[in-house]
Amino acid sequence: MKKLFILGLTAFVLIVVASMSLYTVSQVQTAIILEFGKPIGEAKAPGLHFKLPWRNVIWFDKRILDYDAKAREVLTSDKKTLLVDNYAKWRITNPLLFYQTVRTPAGALQRLDDVIYSEMREALGRYTMTEAVSTRRAAIMLEVSERSSRLIAEYGIEVVDVRIKRTDLPDQNLKSIYNRMSAERKRQAKQYRSEGEEEAAKIRSEADRERTVILAQARREAEILLGQGDAEAVRIYAEAYGADPSFYAFARSLEAYTNGLKTRTRMVLVPGSGFFQHLP
Repeated sequence: MKKLFILGLTAFVLIVVASMSLYTVSQVQTAIILEFGKPIGEAKAPGLHFKLPWRNVIWFDKRILDYDAKAREVLTSDKKTLLVDNYAKWRITNPLLFYQTVRTPAGALQRLDDVIYSEMREALGRYTMTEAVSTRRAAIMLEVSERSSRLIAEYGIEVVDVRIKRTDLPDQNLKSIYNRMSAERKRQAKQYRSEGEEEAAKIRSEADRERTVILAQARREAEILLGQGDAEAVRIYAEAYGADPSFYAFARSLEAYTNGLKTRTRMVLVPGSGFFQHLP
């Protein structure tokens, strides 16, 4: 019975010692061993490892990590203030150096914030607002990434990439910018209205000119047609008169009687007048 107790106690102690001495490192991690707070040996690769029971293990993620900075003001070379919101991709390249310098990921983020913002401010300060926002943005970000990675390497960290998520104007500048934009739009609208009125005046003038030309042509053609009609009438009258002068004189007299002898008409004729010669 006593032997069984001793064997059981021994097995329990061995299990406890094994649980305190054996540890695993996953494929996405590296680890370092601490003895009384001091790192011992090199970083451990993924797999099953053994340590002395009184030593501690600290695991670090070796994947690419995110750093999301808060928006800060940056001054460009043309004295324009921008509110820049950026982020970065980073990873731990030397776990032992990382632990000796910044200890934790929170400490690393603080160092990254200082280094990246300093490099961002220095780089953007050499370019105008237009270059920083559009034309030179990719080149500026590549420069910031490379310089930040060199400076942060002493902490066992590599900066993989730095990007700007968003650029805004500070609140105190927005109103003046909007006012300038509004004034510019009003100026353009006024210019467009002026150009429209000028074009409308040209169109009206051209329409009036065409109207005058059309009316003049119509009057000319009407006068020509009227003259032709009169000439034709004269020709017909002449032919009729030549065919039978007496009948023509008679017809003309009847037409004169019809037009001249109205109701209660008074006429004064001289003796010998031939006006009524065709009346019985």
